[in-house]
Amino acid sequence: MKIFRKILFWCHLIAGVVAGLIVFVMSVTGLLLTYEKQMTAQADKRAYAIAPPASNAALLAPEALLAKVGEAGTPPASLTLRADAVAPASVSLPNANGRGERTVFVNPYTGALLGEGAQGTRNFFHLITDWHRWLGREGEGRAAGKAITGVSNLLFLFIVISGLYLWFPRSLTLPQFKQILWFRRGLPGKARDFNWHNVIGFWCCVPLFIVVLAGVVISYPWASNLVFRAAGEAPPAGPPRPPGPPPNSAPAAAAPVSLTGLDNLVQRARQHRSDWQTINVRLPKDAQAPFAFSIDAGMGGEPQKRETLTLDRAGQIVKLERFADGTRGRQWRTLLRFLHTGEALGWLGQTLAGVASFGACFLVYTGWALSWRRWRAWQARRAKLTEPILAVSAGASQ
Repeated sequence: MKIFRKILFWCHLIAGVVAGLIVFVMSVTGLLLTYEKQMTAQADKRAYAIAPPASNAALLAPEALLAKVGEAGTPPASLTLRADAVAPASVSLPNANGRGERTVFVNPYTGALLGEGAQGTRNFFHLITDWHRWLGREGEGRAAGKAITGVSNLLFLFIVISGLYLWFPRSLTLPQFKQILWFRRGLPGKARDFNWHNVIGFWCCVPLFIVVLAGVVISYPWASNLVFRAAGEAPPAGPPRPPGPPPNSAPAAAAPVSLTGLDNLVQRARQHRSDWQTINVRLPKDAQAPFAFSIDAGMGGEPQKRETLTLDRAGQIVKLERFADGTRGRQWRTLLRFLHTGEALGWLGQTLAGVASFGACFLVYTGWALSWRRWRAWQARRAKLTEPILAVSAGASQ
């Protein structure tokens, strides 16, 4: 057991030294991304500052709102409504080059286009996300960045698991536990770093394990497949990639589709879940196609509070997809995606994930400091051992 512990310790130390810098970058960026959704939403509201409506003010009906937006010359692809009376609605508009879409905010009372959101805040979080996922790499370099962060995530998972084992006192006594369960004052450098490393590692180990495990599942398809296999299911096959347009071909102009009846369908979606916070509807390109409403009663990262309601033009339910209706493997995989950010547990989960990321920064720092002190001590011992040999060699040469 003593030999195993020693081997595990050195593997733990080497993994920390090798992956430490990348783990530190991911921890700092993860901390900065803790409340990304809330901060972006608040920045958007401040940017557009829709005044509280008068008592007799009425929201534009969805059909009228989309008609106002369409007057700008580009037909919307989707509409998102918000329950907050002073929050803007939003529409997605196809880009001019036919590739992708952009989101534009709309005054829900007048239909006036407000802009594409608080760009300073969005650009900041976009930059932080690039560093968190791909170490700031762009284009083809993202594959290398993703490979590095993936391996570092895997090593960090080993560090968290092995660290808990190494932390566990050899003597199960209260004084032993007290020494590593809370911060102690007045300790010299090495003892202080050891105390911080143990205390922070213990209190952060559970949220860190969940966050890092979810990160591994996101990073590797084999890890994602293991989630389904653990649930007793076969991993789903990846969807086939649709053929792209011929090179240098201009996007075909879509014929306008009548939205008559959308007002009643939106009202039906609102009544389906009275606690809704956002309702998004993707506008069909076929006059006979049904409307799919994504209804979210949470803050956007709680899959258990989100469902998709598909209605035909007569208002009849074609399909209802809820989190609870998914297979166990699909539920686990979806939850892990949002447990990585803590969003699956709401504000509390986000805060715990942020605290864990903050703690990981100190774990990297104290781990490096302890490794550096250990290396310096080894160098000093080595120098003392070689001093007599050098002295004898010098005497012999004289």
